[in-house]
Amino acid sequence: MALAAASTSYPLLNIFWTMLEFFLWVVWIWLLILVFVDIFRSHDLSGWAKALWVLFVVIIPFLGVLVYLIARGSEMHERAARQAQRQNQEFRDYVQQSAGTSSADQLAKLADLRDRGVITAAEFEREKAKVLT
Repeated sequence: MALAAASTSYPLLNIFWTMLEFFLWVVWIWLLILVFVDIFRSHDLSGWAKALWVLFVVIIPFLGVLVYLIARGSEMHERAARQAQRQNQEFRDYVQQSAGTSSADQLAKLADLRDRGVITAAEFEREKAKVLT
């Protein structure tokens, strides 16, 4: 009996609205974390500038995050892209070191595959560019 009353007092639309609010809350928390990480990761900001940005974001959160994204959003993206590229290169170096293969060995294997007709010349060039970067 109590279950039937609960389902009628909280209709389906309210459930969807609550889910949307929860989703937006999670996105907001994630955005705050990203902004704080970017503030402290920025090497071009002095300590005082970092402190001021943190105070601005903590005291006036919505406006602070919005202004930060407008003022430094493109730099934020560039830093994240550089970090991802650096991590990718470190991973590739680690794999090459662990596998014990050098770039010359990989190029020789690729040339052998090309000579046997397993891969095309265009595929060889594409993979060669990956090995050499």
